[in-house]
Amino acid sequence: MSLFGTSGIRGPVGNVVTGALALSVGRAVATEDADRIVVGRDPRDSGEWLLEAVRAGARECGADVIDVGMVATPTLARAVGWEDADAGIIVTASHNPPEDNGLKLWNPSGQAFDAAQCDRIEDRIDSENYALGGWDDGGSETKIETANERHVEELVRAIGGGGALSGLSVVVDLGNGAGGVTIEALSQLGCTVEVMNGEPDGSFPNRPSEPTAENCSALCERVAETDADLGIAHDGDADRMMAVDELGEFVPKDVLLALFAREAASEGARVAVPVDTGLVVEDELKKIGASVTHTRVGDVHVAERATESDVVFGGEPSGAWIWPDETLCPDGPLAACKLARTVNETPLSELVSGVVSPHLFRDNIETEEKGTVMEQVAAAVSEDYPDADLLTIDGVRVDFSDGWFLLRASGTQPLIRVTAESRDRARAEELTTIARELVNDAIRTV
Repeated sequence: MSLFGTSGIRGPVGNVVTGALALSVGRAVATEDADRIVVGRDPRDSGEWLLEAVRAGARECGADVIDVGMVATPTLARAVGWEDADAGIIVTASHNPPEDNGLKLWNPSGQAFDAAQCDRIEDRIDSENYALGGWDDGGSETKIETANERHVEELVRAIGGGGALSGLSVVVDLGNGAGGVTIEALSQLGCTVEVMNGEPDGSFPNRPSEPTAENCSALCERVAETDADLGIAHDGDADRMMAVDELGEFVPKDVLLALFAREAASEGARVAVPVDTGLVVEDELKKIGASVTHTRVGDVHVAERATESDVVFGGEPSGAWIWPDETLCPDGPLAACKLARTVNETPLSELVSGVVSPHLFRDNIETEEKGTVMEQVAAAVSEDYPDADLLTIDGVRVDFSDGWFLLRASGTQPLIRVTAESRDRARAEELTTIARELVNDAIRTV
């Protein structure tokens, strides 16, 4: 089983994620010709000692370490370039529950380590192949406290300068995570900001870290009962951002992706989205002569595609948004500020009401044999639908003239993820049933 999932290393602390693993990651990254490494963590308590192990491993193999402390993931990803470093390591499990932690690795461009880079790191860890130093050639350690300030400056510049959004009222739910730069940036832009769950706390006492509609119910209520123009929600490391309109309605994930895509694109441009993205994004882009390009699920794959010259934006329905002209890291605070600028011109509810969303269903089916099950599913799909349009870059996506379904193994959990969609609700339900039966038949066979 691969150490790296769709977004770095994640898992239960003391089981999958240990001090020994963190030490090994620090050693491996330093051995891969990284002479300067930026490190940091999210608010989870376990992150403190895991980060100590990362620093020790990197320094033991001769790398100089720049510790930016407790920061959002996009802050650290940007800091790799700011500090003229060769790599970045953040200790975070992002939106996972508090008992988990993890590590994610970054390039100077702001892009996460790709599959080939992760494979090299994993090979070094498996073989314990490190360039361990002697008593007198360890790396140095420097602590800096300016990364958040620099991130805020970049956000304010991207939106138009201080005071650009004067008069806008925003409620921001940080979910007790590390996204405080959003508060400062919006304030400098002139917004009136109300903060919910603003104290960093890695136990996430007030709501689960992932900003889903269910988990953001308190934010919806707060926006609805005030005169706020917008609600913003982050996950624990603020690489994700979801939104609530001025009426207190949570904006559906695919709809928010469609709005960002349409705002960023122009005729002839492409937008990078994963294979589980709804038709609403294609529909909105067609209106302006733009198109989507599908990638595997995971922000690193979206970011890779976003390096192509005609790709102006990349996003995932999970809440990861990438503007390649700014950074190749999903930047929740940047997304919050860009959405605030849009809402300053047009109410978000009005924008959402103008988007016609097809009928999209998502489901999960548990199995401990997800790899073998997907092999069976792929074989069955090829036999049952020889004339269908198949996309197999990540699982199996089957496109028909009136809808599609996707079956893919989760990168982090023992699940097969089922997605189906059609502009006709009955057909969407039928495709969901077909997709589920394919998985269940494969499970019974295995």
